[in-house]
Amino acid sequence: MSGPGGQAPVTVYSRPGCPYCYLLRRGLRRRNVAFTEVDIWADPDAAAAVRAVANGNETVPTVHVAGQWLVNPRAATVAQLAYG
Repeated sequence: MSGPGGQAPVTVYSRPGCPYCYLLRRGLRRRNVAFTEVDIWADPDAAAAVRAVANGNETVPTVHVAGQWLVNPRAATVAQLAYG
């Protein structure tokens, strides 16, 4: 399934005040990557999903894109996967 411009859906799992999340969001916007953001402090299911892929930790940003989970990825990596 693809979104705008043939882009795969991108979900960014974050929490308020996270500087790494801010940098990733900025990088994705600069690369015109559309994304949905989920606050793991407000969504227990999202927090559980992050723990499941981050060795039990709530490491953010964690991204789901193109069927892959990425923990603290670079925006360029996310963009590459999103536009495949």
